Amino acid sequence: MSESTKYLLDEEHLPKAWYNLAADLEAPAPPVNPGTGQPMGPDDLTRLFATGVVEQEMSTERWIDIPQPVREVYRLWRPSPLIRARRLEKALDTPARIFFKYEGVSPAGSHKPNSAIAQAFYNQQDGVKRLVTETGAGQWGSSLAFAGDLFDLDVRVYMVKISFNQKPYRRALMETYGATCIASPSSETAAGRAILEANPDSNGSLGIAISEAVEIAASRDDTKYALGSVMNHVCLHQTIIGEEAMMQMEMADADPDIVIGCVGGGSNFAGLAFPYMREKLKGKAVRCIGVEPTSCPTLTKGAVAYDFGDTGKLTPLVRMHTLGSGFMPPGTHAGGLRYHGMAPMVSLAMEKGLMEARSYQQTECFAAAVTFARNEGIVPAPESSHAIKAVMDEALRCKAEGKADTILFNLSGHGHFDMQAYTDYFGGKMTDTPFDQAALDASLATLPKVAV
Repeated sequence: MSESTKYLLDEEHLPKAWYNLAADLEAPAPPVNPGTGQPMGPDDLTRLFATGVVEQEMSTERWIDIPQPVREVYRLWRPSPLIRARRLEKALDTPARIFFKYEGVSPAGSHKPNSAIAQAFYNQQDGVKRLVTETGAGQWGSSLAFAGDLFDLDVRVYMVKISFNQKPYRRALMETYGATCIASPSSETAAGRAILEANPDSNGSLGIAISEAVEIAASRDDTKYALGSVMNHVCLHQTIIGEEAMMQMEMADADPDIVIGCVGGGSNFAGLAFPYMREKLKGKAVRCIGVEPTSCPTLTKGAVAYDFGDTGKLTPLVRMHTLGSGFMPPGTHAGGLRYHGMAPMVSLAMEKGLMEARSYQQTECFAAAVTFARNEGIVPAPESSHAIKAVMDEALRCKAEGKADTILFNLSGHGHFDMQAYTDYFGGKMTDTPFDQAALDASLATLPKVAV
């Protein structure tokens, strides 16, 4: 463990600071105002976001102190456990050593509170009374609902309709924490009504739900928007995962050769991998692998371009891997991975060769999840099953090649609210939707023209 990392740990081995990859790589291209075509500064972004998170969004400082009130809440479940998957290793008969960082121990059951708590704190500091957001599978919505309750903020969540229907207990969890949850697209916003008029049976998407949430935030002076992935400040908040993992791996006398996480918007992958990318930039030999669904292959098939973060084209334009803001992924169970774009910092890391990407079909991911559950006892979230599939493939490669690689992955959440997906899998009702290349081509053809 480096001296700087030791200094950044408190007496309970909880990191005192988040790590900002932009300090060691480069700052991503600035967001662009879609109306003027000009780069946006902090004043432009504070219309939607709290001052503190906007400062972090633009920052190139390497370490950003975690406020004491945020750390006090983190102590409810952090440090999260690092576990060696010995039974899975035995089942695969692999010489590889497999470790996982388990984020399902948080109150909301996933990694998402790491940023929700921080964002709620900064909004309270600004005197904000109400937060509005979107959620896919519900992990982010329930996390922000939890954070809003702790910091006395009203929370309104637009939940992608397919997940709203598939995961009623996630909705109930949000309501238990005091939030209001609405199926998206809804009739409450102009963006939602436009989608419903064109397609009354729309399953929704994260892009549509973002449009609805942003529209509400922009129309009220007492309301700010909170985003659960993609933005630099969200990836920053999640690096507490990787910083803890480094300390814990040293305690286990292990050092990963491969770091793996699922990717939708990119936050849980960034949280684990960005600290290791810092070391990779210093010469460390480590492979970082982001894993996505074949049905929504942002990194493996998307274009790098400026694009809207939402379907209704209300957000700033950001430079990222994208399938086009109009791309409508099929209604797979991994709702948190059904997003057309990717975190700009993850996209930049991909461009710079700091990571690899691969994609899998949902049925093979659920098969991997079942193998994991039957050996390690933890039922993974559908999103995390993608990482597990890649871990198993790498472990079997090690077996074939006679290599004893050390593999570290992020088990970003449990699947206790996703059991209908497992029921569908065991009942033979889960299918793999062929990827629609024509739909992707049509979506990419409408990308905005940006001169920056």
